[in-house]
Amino acid sequence: MLPPHSPKLNGHVERAQRTHKEEFYAHYDGALDLGSLNRALRRWKRVYNTIRPHHSLGRRTPVRYLQERFPSMAPAA
Repeated sequence: MLPPHSPKLNGHVERAQRTHKEEFYAHYDGALDLGSLNRALRRWKRVYNTIRPHHSLGRRTPVRYLQERFPSMAPAA
């Protein structure tokens, strides 16, 4: 198990957590019950993977990147 905040050991995960913290949790103002939070997280996950472009993927979304590079792994459209 890696220690928390170890970007040199686990940079991709640390970067994703920072993005979620800055773009989801910092702006979430809904109810704090588990059901409400899970629904909001599912909506954010859809935006993150299908709408929000990622610099590291050449300004493509993760879904588009998979469709282009690894079609058999991409979710159905």
